[in-house]
Amino acid sequence: MDNIHYISTKTLDLKTLYSIVSENKQLLLSDEVKEKITACRIYLNEKLKNQDDPIYGINTGFGSLYDVKITKDNLTKLQENLMMSHACGTGDQVPEAIVKLMLLLKIQSLSYGHSGVQLQTVERLVDFYNQDVYPKIYTQGSLGASGDLAPLAHLALPLIGKGEVSYKGTSYSGDAILKKLGWEPITLQSKEGLALLNGTQFMSAYGIHLLFESYKLSYFADLIGSISLDAFDGRIEPFNELVHLVRPHNGQLKTAERVREFLEGSELIKQEKVHVQDPYSFRCIPQVHGATKDTLAFVEKTFITEINSVTDNPNIFYKEDKIISGGNFHGQPLALALDYLKISMAELGNISERRVFQLVSGLRGLPAFLVDSPGLNSGFMIPQYTAASIVSANKQLASPASIDSIVSSNGQEDHVSMGANAATQAYRLVTNVKRVLAIELFNASQALSLRTYLKSSEFIESFLSFYRAEVDFVSVDRELYKDIENSIAFLDTLSVDSNELF
Repeated sequence: MDNIHYISTKTLDLKTLYSIVSENKQLLLSDEVKEKITACRIYLNEKLKNQDDPIYGINTGFGSLYDVKITKDNLTKLQENLMMSHACGTGDQVPEAIVKLMLLLKIQSLSYGHSGVQLQTVERLVDFYNQDVYPKIYTQGSLGASGDLAPLAHLALPLIGKGEVSYKGTSYSGDAILKKLGWEPITLQSKEGLALLNGTQFMSAYGIHLLFESYKLSYFADLIGSISLDAFDGRIEPFNELVHLVRPHNGQLKTAERVREFLEGSELIKQEKVHVQDPYSFRCIPQVHGATKDTLAFVEKTFITEINSVTDNPNIFYKEDKIISGGNFHGQPLALALDYLKISMAELGNISERRVFQLVSGLRGLPAFLVDSPGLNSGFMIPQYTAASIVSANKQLASPASIDSIVSSNGQEDHVSMGANAATQAYRLVTNVKRVLAIELFNASQALSLRTYLKSSEFIESFLSFYRAEVDFVSVDRELYKDIENSIAFLDTLSVDSNELF
């Protein structure tokens, strides 16, 4: 039973989500959730029996067609048409890890009993999650305002035997996968298509995935920055707790503490220094890395609120006998948070590249470009070029998507968040930051290996021994792109305890 997560109204936090994903837990609906979903559906059925008044999206058209009344015998067709017509995604396919999070977060949002879906619809989404059936979803198409309409249409189409999925590495049509697994297509009832398509689960899934990645990269930035500091013969005094207690930003305090722990016992850091100060890219690691940590805390708070919310429309309050059309699908909180995430993570890449530059500059007893016979050998000259190229690209990606808007649905949807664009930009940017940190690790390990007369800390020496099993010391010029790729793969394979991450 330890490998099961019960969907309930208990607040999902980031550690719980990380545990569900990293331990590949199965999902089950709690009895409480089943009762809420069922009670809401019964209420809606009774409501439609007893009135003919238009209720948006339930017996009317959608968007600017909100005032077109739909007859009762066409309500199922209305929902199916909605799903098919809105599946207009294009571009790259969304990674399966994010698709799986989309399924989880859509199930969670529907579980609160304010959406009017059938229990069997939610249970089928649980089946998709547990059986690793990944609907094919595309990165482009959402404005992040009427929810993530196009991506969520692609997520939902296989429920009715439409669209496409990936299952065990093979592509199937929606109809074919249902037949293969012995499942009948869901016959959608009133409101269900809209409940499935309205919502922010595309943006939210990207945000949660990126928080996992960003916290991990924040940890690695501290560790790799510590290796660079030791390799550069840097000073430990700027990391003294007293400095940070008089400017006690949480992230700054945490970063300085980590660096002290990583360098505990280092012979290099303790040796007498001939220089009075280090460049900012070393001396200000706590202030810069720490500001990113504080940003991640804000982004986490925003996304945790979102994933524990109801984000479709209209909202059904069966106990209060009200159906209210509102705007909980609008992604503005997420768009702003994703843009903030982009900026903060780009800065981790910026300062990392500056440390790379310092290490290859022939300073403090290190050879130019960290190699013997510079001139004959270019050594680590060009990895810094690569890092500089990447951080420049990140500056472009970090431009805020949330300040843009464009009118849609014939003017009815006249302000949109563009949060989906922020999400996909953030995904590319965070991936880029990992590449820059991998290049810094490559450079820092080389520089530290040249300090043969003294050792770094036991923790860093142990860490680098694992790294050296994947990436050898560079004696003479060779094809360095392979070393960069191996450095990236090394970071990918490392896991960090969630208590250290969050």
